[in-house]
Amino acid sequence: LNRGFTEMHCMSGHSNFVSCVCIIPPSDLYPRGLIATGGNDHNICIFTVDNTAPLYVLKGHKNTVCSLSSGKFGTLLSGSWDTTAKVWLNDRCMMTLQGHTAAIWAVKILPEQGLMLTGSADKTIKLWKAGRCERTFTGHEDCVRGLAILSEMEFLSCANDASVRRWQISGECLQVYYGHTNYIYSISVFPRCKDFVTTGEDRSLRIWKQGECAQTIRLPAQSVWCCCVLDNGDIVVGASDGIIRVFTESLERTASAEEIQAFENELAQASIDPKTGDLGDINADDLPGREHLKDPGTRDGQTRLIKDDGKVEAYQWSVSEGRWIKIGDVVGSSGATQLTSGKVLFEGKEYDYVFTIDVNENGPSYKLPYNITDDPWLTAYNFLQKNDLNPMFLDQVAKFIMDNTKGQTLLSTSNQFSDPFTGAGRYVPGSSSGSSTIPGADPFTGAGRYVPGSASNAVTPVGGVDPFTGMGAYQSAAAKVENIYFPKKDAVTFDQANPTQILGKLKELNGSAAEEHKLTEDDLIILEKLLSATCNTSAETPTAQQLQTLWRAVNWPEDIVFPALDILRLSVRHPTVNENFCSEKEHVQFIILLLKFLNPKGKQANQLLALRALCNCFVSHAGQKLMMEQRDEIMTQAIETKSGNNKNIHIALATLTLNYAVCLHKVNNVEGKAQCLSVISTVMEVVQDLEAIFRLLVALGTLISDDTNAVQLAKSLGVDSQIKKYASVSEPAKVKECCRLVLSLL
Repeated sequence: LNRGFTEMHCMSGHSNFVSCVCIIPPSDLYPRGLIATGGNDHNICIFTVDNTAPLYVLKGHKNTVCSLSSGKFGTLLSGSWDTTAKVWLNDRCMMTLQGHTAAIWAVKILPEQGLMLTGSADKTIKLWKAGRCERTFTGHEDCVRGLAILSEMEFLSCANDASVRRWQISGECLQVYYGHTNYIYSISVFPRCKDFVTTGEDRSLRIWKQGECAQTIRLPAQSVWCCCVLDNGDIVVGASDGIIRVFTESLERTASAEEIQAFENELAQASIDPKTGDLGDINADDLPGREHLKDPGTRDGQTRLIKDDGKVEAYQWSVSEGRWIKIGDVVGSSGATQLTSGKVLFEGKEYDYVFTIDVNENGPSYKLPYNITDDPWLTAYNFLQKNDLNPMFLDQVAKFIMDNTKGQTLLSTSNQFSDPFTGAGRYVPGSSSGSSTIPGADPFTGAGRYVPGSASNAVTPVGGVDPFTGMGAYQSAAAKVENIYFPKKDAVTFDQANPTQILGKLKELNGSAAEEHKLTEDDLIILEKLLSATCNTSAETPTAQQLQTLWRAVNWPEDIVFPALDILRLSVRHPTVNENFCSEKEHVQFIILLLKFLNPKGKQANQLLALRALCNCFVSHAGQKLMMEQRDEIMTQAIETKSGNNKNIHIALATLTLNYAVCLHKVNNVEGKAQCLSVISTVMEVVQDLEAIFRLLVALGTLISDDTNAVQLAKSLGVDSQIKKYASVSEPAKVKECCRLVLSLL
């Protein structure tokens, strides 16, 4: 009877070591599922179950890929030493999650769609929704190494600080578990309950039940790198001796007596480096002999050291068997350094040494942490004070420290786990809430004054029916809804204009402007000509002089700039102006200017007009090219304007997203579509205005039309459940119709 496992295939595809493995669940295309592996060669290989060569290779990370997690609809999340995580769909990278400042050692996709977790060497865990950082969890005092999901609302993390933490998704830490004496590398949850297992750098596998460490299993290897609980409750561990071991509670699956004896012999022969602090530091001369093992242990997993024939041996008490099991020989002089992990942990902090001091035979032993940089006398004095011990031991303890750290010079801390990259993560919007809630008040007073965007925004009709204004959209109820909404082929622009009012406001504000900003009478006439040229009231072409004057005006201080911005918004629809501002030479200044006005803390009138100007850039080829090149920057900034509750701003933001969707429908840019879907999902949560919702629905429909990848991504972000409620909106009917058409694709 073979109770074990047999090797089916040896798969190869990486050019260097493999650092993580994960199973992608079965799908229609791959009914047996797939296997994903991440490597030190920066790549991810995807294998089918029965082929030894990769089905495809995912490239994009710039350093070792050290963690993988799979989700629904074929999504895969990867974490890397390059400080980023990436979301993949089939063979494409959909989005990159940026914000951690050091290696990402752990990633997990949560059961609720669109939610993902990353744990990093920067000591934090981040929760991401639709590709944006929603929350950062702080509490661990060292690199976060592992994550495990308990439920939709709770998860566990383990770290180099030798602790496990239980968290609520809402951000609160519910519990901290201590038990390991060194780095914890891996954590895995038992099926259908909250019990879990952990493994680490202290040679142990620990089983936690009801929040307590219920069992400690020692292994004959220093580093126990990974653990996983199988569906049947068996525990699999992989260790630094290259062996995978499976532990079970089931009698049928228990190994034979010979195999168990062989494991115990292996354990007994293991050599334990005293400096790892797994057993505390040891002074061999003071240890009792073999007779010490006649007394039973007091708790499961208790360790006892004895000296036998000059050798130091370590034993562990097993409650179930009622005997001491040898777990290894303690080797190495006291001055040895700890090669495997650099430092010893004591009370969650790292030290070069943690000594165990027995002051008298029968009393308790005390832990004494020490760093090479410390003064031995001061350390000894503090140790005696802290433990309320007789000061006459001072010389003895200080001498003990010096004897046991002989020849130790200052070591640089082990850089094994430090991140090779410095460099703070780029600013990720959404990680802090910079919402400015100025009520949607109008910045101008008095009736009949010029107000940007007060009139309705007309849009050129599509196919005789205009879904945006509803003009001519009368349909008999019986008619089958044909899809007049998406995929949309042309950009939506903001064309409404009242040149007289705009110029009136400009002149009024020019009167109160500081000298260095004042425009001359000639300048004002020039701008008037530009307005009539671009609002089609004259056949003239805008001149270079007019554009230079406009550029001066749009660089006015932000409290008076809005009429100039409105002239820019209208002018940029003209091919000449579009070409001028969006061309290779000028575009950098132009984009910097508009992005500056998108600051959510700035004036809402400026935010609104800058968004509308960006929308209007899409009318010409030069503008489209620029908008697509700068997409990441523009979208990242634009989405910040969602924080105010101004419906006109929301409509403009939705329109910008729609114009991006129109462009992305023509070119297959996967990262672009992913960013747009993420924006739609994020903005949907805050927008109330139905016109803005309608434009987001058209954008969504346009993005996912004729693209199965985009459909899968939208589902994995949970967009379908976000929009369901709009399928029952009664007025305007276009919202309901468009929503139902989008849902039919999802």
